[in-house]
Amino acid sequence: MPNIVLFSGSSHHDLSQKVADRLGLELGKVITKKFSNQETCVEIGESVRGEDVYIVQSGCGEINDNLMELLIMINACKIASSSRVTAVIPCFPYARQDKKDKSRAPISAKLVANMLSVAGADHIITMDLHASQIQGFFDIAVDNLYAEPAVLQWIRENIPEWKNCIIVSPDAGGAKRVTSIADRLNVDFALIHKERKKANEVDRMVLVGDVKDRVAILVDDMADTCGTICHAADKLIDAGAVKVYAILTHGIFSGPAISRINNAPFEAVVVTNTIPQEEKMKACPKIQVIDISMILAEAIRRTHNGESVSYLFSHPILRLSATMSDKPDISEVTSFDKTKLKKTETQEKNPLPSKETIEQEKAAATS
Repeated sequence: MPNIVLFSGSSHHDLSQKVADRLGLELGKVITKKFSNQETCVEIGESVRGEDVYIVQSGCGEINDNLMELLIMINACKIASSSRVTAVIPCFPYARQDKKDKSRAPISAKLVANMLSVAGADHIITMDLHASQIQGFFDIAVDNLYAEPAVLQWIRENIPEWKNCIIVSPDAGGAKRVTSIADRLNVDFALIHKERKKANEVDRMVLVGDVKDRVAILVDDMADTCGTICHAADKLIDAGAVKVYAILTHGIFSGPAISRINNAPFEAVVVTNTIPQEEKMKACPKIQVIDISMILAEAIRRTHNGESVSYLFSHPILRLSATMSDKPDISEVTSFDKTKLKKTETQEKNPLPSKETIEQEKAAATS
């Protein structure tokens, strides 16, 4: 069985290191530099022949440079005879350009999918795609992970009045997401219908649902300039909500986002660490971060072992860290060495179910 080799791109080294720590791995050696004409050069510093390679690179920061770096890293590993190359892209770049919404508009998400395939990627692992149909743009396997288990845990552990909460979608497109969370918490949901005429500008909002005397929790996949969620927070307070939280998978926070959040009536704006947030947390004390490195690490472990990844969607069995930490808890994660798979003492006592066990459970549930 090939060994795992885990590389980090330049976009989010901290997350890559957390994933490596949870898997008991050292990050692979890679040198990235730019020539004087700004071309990117990548040197893989160790053999990957016959190995199972995973490259962690999020779609943030200098997005175009980081995307090109990822493509070169994939291609370098592929032509170096690795057995499989998986691109781990926590925040998928160009995901909002997933359809033709006006004449002559490009479908850039499809272009990115083509580029990843041509570069040599065999498999993609990502999280909370802006549009789930992006998976269909690929002709290779795609695992779209969900932050929902981490979100549910954060709500239960950090909002004392969570049983009196109402889950709110800031737009109609997120209705499926909020109904799923509301069902699992056994609470109500609402949505806000928005009419937008220009990008990043919201003209009118209509609240559908009763939030009076409730704790409102806005849930969305991403926030960029934060105009939508900040207007939504004002709308919810005007409608009688006693507190407002926002929980987002990808906190892009560009332009006036931080200023808007500071001035909005949020108790907290909670994001995952698919994108680095350290500097933004310093500028905005309302921002809190959920560490999702556990989910990524477990998806990598299951992929390498040929186990079910979909099991993660419906079984939130992982102990997830609610805040960012320098030393992540790896007590419930399997780890790898260079020759064999090792399991921790905790897992020997409480092993994760095998693929056969999962299939038996499914068969029993449908019979």
